[in-house]
Parts: sequence; structure tokens; C-alpha cells
Amino acid sequence: MILIAGPYRSGTGDDPVLLRQNLDRLQEAAWPIFEAGHLPMIGEWVALPVLASAGVTDVAHPLAAEVMYPTAERLLERCDGVLRLPGESRGADQDVAIARSRGIPVYTSLADIPGVSAAAMLTTPGIVRRLGM
Repeated sequence: MILIAGPYRSGTGDDPVLLRQNLDRLQEAAWPIFEAGHLPMIGEWVALPVLASAGVTDVAHPLAAEVMYPTAERLLERCDGVLRLPGESRGADQDVAIARSRGIPVYTSLADIPGVSAAAMLTTPGIVRRLGM
């Protein structure tokens, strides 16, 4: 399982449109990782439904801080690697620090992930450009 870490809330002012764009960017890395035989994971895929089940729909809600970062930390107990996408993100930086402290490999390019081929990256048009890799 490879955690995809990058900006989600950073620089968005919690604007739902910008949050969605950031999540879409994170998700673009999922296919090449999956095609290489790994299980891609994004913390928001877990944290957002947990928040919704608690009745929280705004990531600025105080409960979000108790769910968002801890979710990623718990996922890192089970991850075999982290893909750090470019862009300012305190949470992604925290994920990288946790991974490194646990000896989990941190990749800064899809091409560095074992089994990810150039062909896989090209199946999603513009992925390398959009991910900044």
C-alpha cells in the first residue's frame, strides 16, 4: 500500500472547488500505482467519510483536525511507501517525516516506485505535468 501525500487544504482557503481540484490531483497518481501492483491510498479517502459519518461536512470544523492527520498517521502503520507530490502541505510533510522515522520508503516521483512504468504514467494523459513530476 502506497500513501499518496500532497496538498489537500493548503492554499485553498477551504474553498470546495479548490479542495476538489487538489483531491483530483492526488487521485491522478492512483492508476499508475495500482497498475504496478500496489494499492494506492489517500488519507482523505478514509478521513472524509469518517467526518461525514460524524455529521461534519466542512474541513474547517474543529473535529476535522482530530480526524485528518490522525487518519494518515494510522494508515502509515500499514503502508509500504509514500509518494510525496509537489506542493506546500504541512500534512504531507508530516506524513513524510513519520514514514522516514519508521523506515518507510518515500518516493518523490512515480517513476521511482517499483513496477511503475513510463507506459503506465502515459495512460493518464498529462499526469506527469499535472502532478509536477
